[in-house]
Amino acid sequence: MAASESDKNSYSTDLVELLDPTSTAPIDIARLVNHVRDPAAGAIATFEGTTRDTFDGRRVVELRYEAYEPMAIKRLAATCAAAREKWQLTRLAVSHRLGVVPVGEASVFVAASAVHRADAMEACRYVIDEIKAGVPIWKKEVYEDGEVWKENKEFFDSVGAAHDSNRKMGCCCGNKVRVEAEEEKAPHTHHTNGV
Repeated sequence: MAASESDKNSYSTDLVELLDPTSTAPIDIARLVNHVRDPAAGAIATFEGTTRDTFDGRRVVELRYEAYEPMAIKRLAATCAAAREKWQLTRLAVSHRLGVVPVGEASVFVAASAVHRADAMEACRYVIDEIKAGVPIWKKEVYEDGEVWKENKEFFDSVGAAHDSNRKMGCCCGNKVRVEAEEEKAPHTHHTNGV
């Protein structure tokens, strides 16, 4: 494992990991499912993202993932904490491979357990959507005839929503700046490059 951390502000029952980019070992899905297994849970939901063999008619050879690892681990842990605030969960596990992921193998796996299936299923979907929207992990798709860094639609959807919201407030800082109700009455400061 390249990095692993239990969210110190959340539950120690969460497992968050990025796998070593130099390893060719697949994600140990059974270990993650067993991690979320709990006598109090009536449901376990999982999501497995795999490398497909074609995209837009082009033959895919492999995917290559890179990450800003310290920030990715923090964002993954924060995503688990946010899921816990939204749903009544027993345990969570998230694993993402870095480096080369061949066709047919899993690049990301999410498991959630809860007393009821709806909580587990909704949390699982939320976690994978948040990974794609806000965790600094980048994917390069390698084809037989070239390669390209892929953009996540979820990221641009979240940036677009933040941009639209901040444009209405007259702010250029994206979702990095939060304006409280009392502060909205004060003059708004804009940030520019180095000024």
